[in-house]
Amino acid sequence: MVAYIIATIDVHDSAAYDTYRAKVPETLAKYGGKFVVRGGPHETLEGDWHPKRVVVLEFPSMDAAKRWYNSPEYRPLIAIRKGASSGALVAVEGV
Repeated sequence: MVAYIIATIDVHDSAAYDTYRAKVPETLAKYGGKFVVRGGPHETLEGDWHPKRVVVLEFPSMDAAKRWYNSPEYRPLIAIRKGASSGALVAVEGV
């Protein structure tokens, strides 16, 4: 079953975050991941949720999503992302 990683990000250091953004795509292919949403314009339709930036990644399975997140390719980038931004990531199975 397909799985998604949904991230809400508030960037504090644009230069460092740009470094992170440039390196993430090359880490996805090995795990079957791809961008579905990459920080495009968004609008809150209901509720009190006002994220600054939204990113959605799609993977062929939850296992693939977790293997990517914990991979040796992506792990070093987590530190860059956390240093340049704050936010939350959630993995969810889809249909």
